[in-house]
Amino acid sequence: MNSDEDEEDGNDHDAEINKPSLLGFRRTPPCVGRKVNISEELYPLVEPDLHKTFFISPAGNVCFHGQCTYYCDTSHAICGDPHMLEGSLSIWLPPRNVLERKPIRSPWRRSYNKRRKAAWETDSFYCVNQVKTEPPYNHGRRIYDLMDLHIMDYLTGNMDRHHYDEVQTFGNDSALIHLDNGRGFGRTTYDEDTIILPLLQCCVIRLSTFNRLYSFHTGSKRLSDLMRESMANDTISPVLIEPHLQALDRRIGKILQVIRLCLSANSPDLVFLDDM
Repeated sequence: MNSDEDEEDGNDHDAEINKPSLLGFRRTPPCVGRKVNISEELYPLVEPDLHKTFFISPAGNVCFHGQCTYYCDTSHAICGDPHMLEGSLSIWLPPRNVLERKPIRSPWRRSYNKRRKAAWETDSFYCVNQVKTEPPYNHGRRIYDLMDLHIMDYLTGNMDRHHYDEVQTFGNDSALIHLDNGRGFGRTTYDEDTIILPLLQCCVIRLSTFNRLYSFHTGSKRLSDLMRESMANDTISPVLIEPHLQALDRRIGKILQVIRLCLSANSPDLVFLDDM
């Protein structure tokens, strides 16, 4: 959805580079779908410690799991069919000693506790009284970058945004890097509206972002149409099932409704950052 798409050689080159971006944020490393043979293309290349996690499932499929604190066990394994696996490949960012990055805790990180809520979950004025009064959110681009990030997370249904990355060299002038989107596109019939609560609390958004969202809602092609076209030539097409695409259009409408609420309480010059 970030529309940092790979370019193919040949006659389609010009069409590909002129294809308009979808959200236009360009904050996620480019990613493409691929089919790989676990036994022939992955197993020979992995570190010895990871070799130990490979096994054959009762169904005869080749499986493995990662090495981490949570969910890295045989009950959360990645399995082929029996050897072939659909997945995604993403461009790796330069190592931190080349491109120094700094993880920042999100002001809207979740408490993950049923009894103890985070401040933003109980205080409607959390953004105005706390976030926007402190650097780096009290000036510059950062607060608008966060709104873009939460819009993307809401569209994909990603609740797991507890950190974001900045390029430390640029400090507060750095565009945020949208990493760790693995929990996106889960439930198709449910919209986790707390993800977009930062937009309602802050009531600020780039005009370019609003115009793009509005065009998805009123234009000749909805976001679902553009996503379907964008993924049509991917190796693992269709990538997303139709209910996910329908959810995108539904969530666009809800984001616009939040912006309407902001405009009913604030003048447009306070809501929109004119970056056009």
